[in-house]
Amino acid sequence: MVNIDDIQAFCFDLDGTIYLGHELLPGVKEMMEWMNVHNKKTLFITNSSTQTRAECHEKLKLLGIHTKIDNIFTSAYMSALYFSSKYPDATVYIVGEKALESELKQLSLKITKAPLEASHILVGLDRSFTYETLNEAVKAVRGGADLIVTNPDPICPVPDGFILDTLAIARAIEVASEKEIYEIIGKPSTFYGEQILEQLKVDPSRCLVIGDRLETDILLGKNKQMPTCLVLTGVTKQEDIQNKNIQPDIIIENLKML
Repeated sequence: MVNIDDIQAFCFDLDGTIYLGHELLPGVKEMMEWMNVHNKKTLFITNSSTQTRAECHEKLKLLGIHTKIDNIFTSAYMSALYFSSKYPDATVYIVGEKALESELKQLSLKITKAPLEASHILVGLDRSFTYETLNEAVKAVRGGADLIVTNPDPICPVPDGFILDTLAIARAIEVASEKEIYEIIGKPSTFYGEQILEQLKVDPSRCLVIGDRLETDILLGKNKQMPTCLVLTGVTKQEDIQNKNIQPDIIIENLKML
């Protein structure tokens, strides 16, 4: 049983947990106020690759949530950290939106527009994805580039349902190139989990991961021995939890119940 009073740090997913579209979800404002009063550490951890940390920071601010930019992790930022720490000399071909390029440039990583020059291809969500984009990406992978994926989400929740996410694109490249994905950076990866614990500097048992997806948020916590809380405000519904190997420590309708 998780005692909320014993938790020192709270890691919140964003889409489907804190907000949906441009609306805060129930209980979020009260939860943030409670954490401020009790001096709890907060980290916002999203698998979004279409927003920079600065853009997420601005969106949270507009919604009335005030935090430091260092308390926001996105899969775009995590991908930049990944290359900076593991492959600093990489030449990266990007399939994705402006946020990916921006975060890589922030860390002075080399980006190419020529697929056959790439040592790695980084794939994120691209809402303008075309046949030509797919063709160029497959050229890069068949030419020897390792296929790196920002996050393993096949869909992303939006107010009227969902949209296709990164994995749908990455699988198309994987199939056409006949070369498996080399690494996935976003939740629930070991790399993402390590960065969380390094940032928070608390014992994993006192860090609660809160999110709406079993295969990313909850598995991330389980992999790092952190307690977990599933909210039913996003992609996962009560009936989805039955007979699943991944089970959260807490299940709530929304953050009001925490």
